[in-house]
Amino acid sequence: MVVIAASAGGVEPLRGLLRRLPPDLPAAVLVVLHVPPQGSSVLASILDRAGPLRAAPAEDEETVRPGRVYVARPDYHLLLHRDQARLSRGPRQNGHRPAADPLFMSAAVAAGPRAAAVVLSGTLDDGAKGCEAISRYGGAVAVQDFQESAFPGMPVAASHAVPTAPTLPVRELAEWVLRQSRTPVSVTDEVRDDDIEREVNLFLKETPSLGVPNGEPIAFSCPECNGPIYEQKGENTSRYICKVGHAWSKESMMNAQADAVERALWMAIQRLEERLRVLDRMRRSAEERNQKVSTRHFRDEEERTRDALGTIRMLQSRIGRNGDTLLSG
Repeated sequence: MVVIAASAGGVEPLRGLLRRLPPDLPAAVLVVLHVPPQGSSVLASILDRAGPLRAAPAEDEETVRPGRVYVARPDYHLLLHRDQARLSRGPRQNGHRPAADPLFMSAAVAAGPRAAAVVLSGTLDDGAKGCEAISRYGGAVAVQDFQESAFPGMPVAASHAVPTAPTLPVRELAEWVLRQSRTPVSVTDEVRDDDIEREVNLFLKETPSLGVPNGEPIAFSCPECNGPIYEQKGENTSRYICKVGHAWSKESMMNAQADAVERALWMAIQRLEERLRVLDRMRRSAEERNQKVSTRHFRDEEERTRDALGTIRMLQSRIGRNGDTLLSG
């Protein structure tokens, strides 16, 4: 089972990788690319034309077969369960659905040492936790060469999560995939990770919720649902997860929190501008009635509101230029 993840700048390396794979590849290939939830994706048809392997959008409960490429659909996580592709509207991971981590974690549980993961160009660090799971369950991981990647964030994060993962250009990644697909594997000691399997079962709707996640509760909330967040520390990665299953790696959490702060600042700007309009109307009404005390009060309130608005606009400008300015203190 070969699982591949990509994001920004990932379509061309995906095409290049599939172009170099043979039609008799003895492995199924499952692909996740970060795409917007609205509308339809043409990725499957692009990949179908890229090389000899047939590529199509994945169908729920479809049996996966060697020599085929199964592509995640917009707004659905793609999972592997036993030897079937599964589609899930489960919680977003790292702000995405589809996301790399659910596919990789499910492949780790379903295929163990038969799983091989490839991480291509993309920003931030979706896929890092999944790569760690693949490696923990005995599978293999490789990443695109950082210098070749248009956006090296995802390959770099995956490499940090699995330091033994080879870093290869696309042409050599294809050779690596072919070698992995033809290398016999044997299962020695069974590997279990209750946290990973609980999450996979949540996506498969085999458990209603995560309950209280294992990990240390921390003093900020989930950017998706505002629920409490728990920090899970892995061997090489840290991850933040809420009770309903939204999960964030370190960089993705920083990015999401910056977005949430910016949204809050824009909302504050809107409310302060609305307050200025109300105060201006009240001040002019008081002036028309020659109500000097009220006029002075409304003028003072306008001045304080303008000062507050100027401060908020300055903060919004700073976080707009550098998303982690406020979070880093």
